[in-house]
Amino acid sequence: MADLNDVSAAEAARRIRSGALSPSNLLAACLKRIDALEPTLKAWVHLDRDAAARVAVQRDIEAREGRFMGPLHGVPVALKDIYDAAGLVTTAGAGPWAHRRATVDAVSVARLRGAGAVILGKVTTTAFAFRDPTETGNPWNPAHTPGGSSSGSGAAVGSRMVPLALGTQTVGSVLRPAAYCGVVGFKPTHGRISAVGVVPLAWSLDHVGVLCRAVEDAALALAIMAGHDAADPHSVPMPLDDYVGSVASPAAPRLGVLRPLVERAEPDNRAQIDSTLKALRAAGAQVEDAPLAASFEGLPEAGDTVMRAEAAAFHRDLYARHAAEYPVHLGERVKDGQAVRAVDYLAAQTHRRAFRADMASVASRFDALVSPTAPGTAPKGLAFTGDASFCAPWSSAGMPSISLPTGLAPSGLPFAIQLTGAPWSEARLFAAAAWCERAIGFKEAPHA
Repeated sequence: MADLNDVSAAEAARRIRSGALSPSNLLAACLKRIDALEPTLKAWVHLDRDAAARVAVQRDIEAREGRFMGPLHGVPVALKDIYDAAGLVTTAGAGPWAHRRATVDAVSVARLRGAGAVILGKVTTTAFAFRDPTETGNPWNPAHTPGGSSSGSGAAVGSRMVPLALGTQTVGSVLRPAAYCGVVGFKPTHGRISAVGVVPLAWSLDHVGVLCRAVEDAALALAIMAGHDAADPHSVPMPLDDYVGSVASPAAPRLGVLRPLVERAEPDNRAQIDSTLKALRAAGAQVEDAPLAASFEGLPEAGDTVMRAEAAAFHRDLYARHAAEYPVHLGERVKDGQAVRAVDYLAAQTHRRAFRADMASVASRFDALVSPTAPGTAPKGLAFTGDASFCAPWSSAGMPSISLPTGLAPSGLPFAIQLTGAPWSEARLFAAAAWCERAIGFKEAPHA
């Protein structure tokens, strides 16, 4: 059973397809792990145990008959609790006044189910995917934050409760929890995956993303969920690539180091990044400095303006009825957003587009751009989910990014690096990340 808790989503799918593993046994391993660790980590909002067991049995039968629904046949998946799943309550991490029972799946969830995934339930999110924290602990040390807003997704995957979880990123809410919890986090180009059925924070910035064990898992998840959705006004009809094939035999990449960002990291993290880059260069990667566009100046303020305005727009009616019940940080952001002027909002959007164009030109010359995922390891305490400023530029630009664990600090908490690609170049980014993942060879796991 311990081996099953360590298996990646892609490897689990291969074992199920070969007949070496049954979906029911894999689910049992996940449930045993959850039962052991959930009282400490508090990662789950709703564990849909009985429904998952019924689906796993059905996947068993189909597998024995040689009928496979798709590439995630029988693999358990957790959902951040801003994703709709038919029949389950979406709490959005807020009070009962914000709860609603979904009648249909979010598009991303429907595509996962169609690929054979077993939806195991809902994991915690900060309230409406903003800064107000959850009680969820970090699997490497429960006294530290797992990050936010995809807190439960990071903790559940990091603790080996489940091999794959959906998260969302508006600023840094997929990659930062992944970094803090020692797993892979990935968000594609904005508009690559439909966000229909996902509670929004800011439409222009919201990305559907995944937290998982390996780069191959992220490629597999994107292959399943990607594709144009006419119901999502932000979905873009761009051609899809062979994401899974891109990680099979990757060549040594050309990496562009964003040195001004690396220099802003905490000293021990900066040293870890430099050590990792030295190892990647020794393994054959071409590593050189890359320029950070002048339009980076003022970008954080532009992204914040867009978020405040769009959050205020989405929450307008609900906030009018329940202002006193809103969590503190989100309530302040919604109130501030109501005062954003149209000219300032439009100027902020123009700034974002300029940075995207500038950095897309830079990124196209490399297989990936390298920067920190976070300033350092997960902060102590649960009142603060961590600094998202290193992820924010790529959320504002809508460029694909992936976080890879690189090692452990003396504290026992994980370090990570962030790789970013040009818009719509996920396959190229996956190839670079898969090569780096193998060269780094991170194999550590938190103690049970």
